[in-house]
Amino acid sequence: MNKKQNLIYGIRVVVEALKSGQHLERIFIQKSLKGDLIKELMYEIHQSKTPISKVPVERINRFTKKNHQGVVALISPIQYTNLEHLVPQLYEQGNVPLLLLLDEITDVRNFGAIARTAECMGVHGIVIPTRGGAQVNEDAIKTSAGALNYIPVCREKSLLEVVDFLKDSGVSIVSCTEKSTDVIQQMDFASPTAIIMGSEENGISEELISRSDQACKISLSGKIESLNVSVAAGMILYEVNRQRA
Repeated sequence: MNKKQNLIYGIRVVVEALKSGQHLERIFIQKSLKGDLIKELMYEIHQSKTPISKVPVERINRFTKKNHQGVVALISPIQYTNLEHLVPQLYEQGNVPLLLLLDEITDVRNFGAIARTAECMGVHGIVIPTRGGAQVNEDAIKTSAGALNYIPVCREKSLLEVVDFLKDSGVSIVSCTEKSTDVIQQMDFASPTAIIMGSEENGISEELISRSDQACKISLSGKIESLNVSVAAGMILYEVNRQRA
């Protein structure tokens, strides 16, 4: 799908797309737009948890010169999954939930590589934030080798609220961070688990680490003190599979 095919524009068109359940990757709205139709659009955006960017009209015009009315939207190449539906389903199906939470991983290729490994290693779902995460686009799909078409992806407004929901659902939260003194082999991954991975630049936020049940790191022997996040995700998921086997 090229950029033109991936684009819809016009306030009413975008409102109806949201009402119909169409999954949109992001909506760009011209700054200072007002009116009843914009209020209706903002309501549907809130209901669908779709990310928005309020931008100057010049940015909108880069997408299309046609009558966009100050609103354009990118259609998502995947269908997002509701986390509150996914977790009960996993239990009902007799699965031991294994989830990945990605905190501010913005590199599309890292995200795609993580999704590819996650699908191969039996992860039941990936949770990403509405804001501050990599865009799910064609590059992400390609890097994932199509895995993003198979593994559920949940897009949530607050990862802190996600952690609280998962803990209430009996899922143990494990942050993978070099700040920990425990290594991954010391963790018990046999029970329902959600693993948090952070960006190479900022790592996992302190709030998420403090709200986690446990934290662990990957033991390194070389002089370089960090791993690419997609490589680190592969290593910790291998340990999960080793324990669960």
